[in-house]
Amino acid sequence: MTGAEIVRRLRKEYGPRRWRSGQDPVSSLIATVLSQNTSDVNSHRAFAALMERFGSWKSMAAADTAELAETIRAGGLAEIKARRIKQILHEIRAARGSFDLGFLSELSLAEAKSWLRGLPGVGPKTAGCVLLFSLGRPAMPVDTHVYRVARRLGLLDRRVSVEKAHDILERMVPAKDVYEFHILMVEHGRRTCKAQRPRCAVCVLREACPSASSFAP
Repeated sequence: MTGAEIVRRLRKEYGPRRWRSGQDPVSSLIATVLSQNTSDVNSHRAFAALMERFGSWKSMAAADTAELAETIRAGGLAEIKARRIKQILHEIRAARGSFDLGFLSELSLAEAKSWLRGLPGVGPKTAGCVLLFSLGRPAMPVDTHVYRVARRLGLLDRRVSVEKAHDILERMVPAKDVYEFHILMVEHGRRTCKAQRPRCAVCVLREACPSASSFAP
């Protein structure tokens, strides 16, 4: 099954998903760092607390690491994330003279990914989130849902790591469909192709899924 066909079937099941301009790139970057190993509710709370307390990236970069950690405590791993956020902001300012990452829109996709991945602790998923959600670039973030569903569908070999999955899946999906593929695969993973007890009987992809028989009741 092609990436385009998967999008077509999932769109019919869950409805279309259209990209909308969201956070600026730095906000998206910091929010993605905060989202690691915690729930959406907790990461959103931590991001809101950061913005309320500091109000600007300049103030945040100048803040003491312990103060940052105290502010984002709700997001978990506060000390690690505080150090990473501070390092990221310092490196962006050192490289660009400001906190504006709009220039990433002017680079090739590969160059934009490479620049972001040169920042402390920024891997393929974080870079993909920034480029896709903030700038509308066709970069494929692979979270736990996308990775699980793609492996069950046979789009990824069982030996493929989540890090390598980003580029493999990105090549399988037409650029215009990358956003919708990501969003719909996440929704499908949450609602139907669950980690435990997947609902194969009602899955719109079951006819082409090599794993469906493995979960038959």
